[in-house]
Amino acid sequence: MKMKIAVVGVGAMGSVYAGLLASAGNEVWAIDTWREHIDAIRARGLRVEGASGDRTVRLQATTDTAEPGPCDLVIIATKAAGVASAAASIGPLLRGDTLVLTIQNGLGAAERICRHLPPDNVLLGVAGGFGASIRGLGHAHHNGMELVRLGELGGGITERLERIGGVWRDAGFNVKCFEDINQLVWEKFVCNVTFSGSCTVFECTIAGVLENAQAWQVASNCAAEAHAAGVAKGVHFSFDDPIAHIRAFGERIPNSRPSMLQDHLAKQPSEIDAINGMVPVVAREVGTAAPYNEVVTAIVKAREATFLREQGR
Repeated sequence: MKMKIAVVGVGAMGSVYAGLLASAGNEVWAIDTWREHIDAIRARGLRVEGASGDRTVRLQATTDTAEPGPCDLVIIATKAAGVASAAASIGPLLRGDTLVLTIQNGLGAAERICRHLPPDNVLLGVAGGFGASIRGLGHAHHNGMELVRLGELGGGITERLERIGGVWRDAGFNVKCFEDINQLVWEKFVCNVTFSGSCTVFECTIAGVLENAQAWQVASNCAAEAHAAGVAKGVHFSFDDPIAHIRAFGERIPNSRPSMLQDHLAKQPSEIDAINGMVPVVAREVGTAAPYNEVVTAIVKAREATFLREQGR
């Protein structure tokens, strides 16, 4: 089944989604406020290189959400901080049966979307093991493509969820649909918390954290705090040992640089508030502690304040 799909936010991950879905024959619109990237896609096509091969795909690209018209599926692939504004802008892309799939790092994306859209047609996604980056304008790279997990915001396996899963599978993605997507959001969150902040603070790849005892101490304690907060909140994790889980996760993509580190290398603000910064927030709600995540968050935000001040922002 082919669909008309809008991908809102075509940074590294969004570009991988758009490129592969378009390559499979879907009508895909890449939408972003990054005009130079959009212009490059219009002029030369979108190149997606890495674990899926190396292809340059011709697809529609625009900075204007009013241009594509109503779509079958809208994928919100912005960074966490851009979710609310993206949700507020996609009205022209929607009709009564349009599904909105949001795929972000961290926590809170669904809540931010549902401030602007009714929750009935909202799906949640969790992407793991991609290690995506932008190599240049109109050019994305990814180190892997482990799994895309999909679920209904309200839970359960539905026909429409399976249909969307089929569209992604036809594009070459490894996809599973889950009854309880909240569990998967939290399991990805624990992995993000482990490596995003620590790789950024220590300015290294995931392997650099795994192989350095002091860096691993910080990273693994960040993971343990997130897991403890989730358990106290009632999340049903599929694993009992978070440290073994996150080490196995990291060993599958050792050369990856988390997007938070990539943001800092580019002197851009990161998603720290939705990742490590969310652990103390949840911990306070449920009565656990998160000192490692508090410190990592403070270091990352202090660095961001410094380079934003240098840029006059």
